Amino acid sequence: MPVLLSLELSVDPTLSSCFAVYFEYRLLLKLVGSMYHGSPLLLSILGPLTASSVSWCKIEGHPDHLLCSLFLLLVDIINALLIRATGRCIQDAYGRTLKSLDLVKPSEASEIILSGDLAALVYLWNPFTIVACIGLSTSPVENMAIIVSLYGACTGLVPLAAFGWVIATHMSLYPAVLIVPVILLLGYGPDAPPSKVFLQKKHKKSNAQVIFSWKQPVHFLFWSIMWGMHVLLLCGISVRQYGGLWEMLRRTYGFILTVEDLSPNIGVLWYFFAEVFDFFRSFFLIVFHMNILFMVLPLAIRLKHRPAFLAFVYVAIVAIFKSYPSVGDSALYLGLLALFANELADMKFSFFLFCGYIGVSLLSPVMHNLWIWRGTGNANFYFGTAMAYACFQIILVVESVSSMLDHDRMLVKFVAERNHVATKC
Repeated sequence: MPVLLSLELSVDPTLSSCFAVYFEYRLLLKLVGSMYHGSPLLLSILGPLTASSVSWCKIEGHPDHLLCSLFLLLVDIINALLIRATGRCIQDAYGRTLKSLDLVKPSEASEIILSGDLAALVYLWNPFTIVACIGLSTSPVENMAIIVSLYGACTGLVPLAAFGWVIATHMSLYPAVLIVPVILLLGYGPDAPPSKVFLQKKHKKSNAQVIFSWKQPVHFLFWSIMWGMHVLLLCGISVRQYGGLWEMLRRTYGFILTVEDLSPNIGVLWYFFAEVFDFFRSFFLIVFHMNILFMVLPLAIRLKHRPAFLAFVYVAIVAIFKSYPSVGDSALYLGLLALFANELADMKFSFFLFCGYIGVSLLSPVMHNLWIWRGTGNANFYFGTAMAYACFQIILVVESVSSMLDHDRMLVKFVAERNHVATKC
């Protein structure tokens, strides 16, 4: 039964898109075929763990993919620990911000939620994380690269932040937009007061104001170039028999950008490009991909003092609009969302979103089964759940950003009121 469950989940479109791990190992030949379009370096690691023909990784009496399952489980545990450590860094910075503005008393410090511990639990026990691991999706490894980059940026470990960003971009391309929050994390730190606070305190000497430092961002760019060259070198060695680097880029990043595979998934692009005329296909490909880039700069300007939260917003937006999404992407941004439990305590529609996520999670496999396996439904059944899922994600992003901005306005208001009282006295 566990083997059957894993096999069924591994082919479920909500868990394993075209980047999932396959049970039968084909070395790098799959990169040239139509089965695998992910990183050849990742395939060289996970491939032997799922190979029935490799004797050293076989365990008598157990399925061939047992080692791969254990590896992905270990990766998820490490992800949770890294999220916890990142959360502690963010919470410490948040506490220092409140103390620097005299907005928290020592007696009130104990009332602050331990967001790092909460985020680790949300990620580790999230049903999306569990089913992605059981389904042998590569999402845990891709999530790990993103988390490593954010952890390195929060703790000031520039080489680690650059390594995580390069590997995440190499595996999925979309994490390239995270260079903005990572640079802001290195320049400003995990958390800083809103700039309007200092306008309220202009008549006083403030030690809370944070000045952007270019030293670590420059080091980050240097290490990114170094790690990028190493990754390209290793990829060139791995695929030299299968067309070289250009063929690899065409089969990986080109596959992402052109949306060649229209197999059903929890995204919305597969249905749209199945219906659109070929004459307009290139135009809408540009529109959908540029839609992500258009949001980068405005959000960065508005949330530059909260780069960790900006990273969460970028990850959530990518999960909505990427070509081949899976529930592993949702597991990551839901875990990152819990890092800001204190700031988002008054977020609206929380219960509505919670119920919506549960409803979509239950309806999606049912609609897929009715359409694909039983033949009693059609594509609109499954696409309807995908549209609802996208809407819930958009509402979550909009409400979380609104709540964070309201929290900043509240800080500005408290500082203004306190300064007004002090002026009168």
